[in-house]
Amino acid sequence: MKRQKRDKLTRAHSKGYQAGISGRSKDNCPFQASDARSHWLGGWREANTDRQLGLNSR
Repeated sequence: MKRQKRDKLTRAHSKGYQAGISGRSKDNCPFQASDARSHWLGGWREANTDRQLGLNSR
């Protein structure tokens, strides 16, 4: 059975969350397309909020 790729925007959000929870800067966004970039930044903001609340995964 083939593995199905996730939606690119969902993947961008997930990668942004991973970057945010690890404390990386939002300037390190690897996406240039505006849709993917906005999803990455949304994930980064969500993770940043979670990290400030003490929900980090260390």
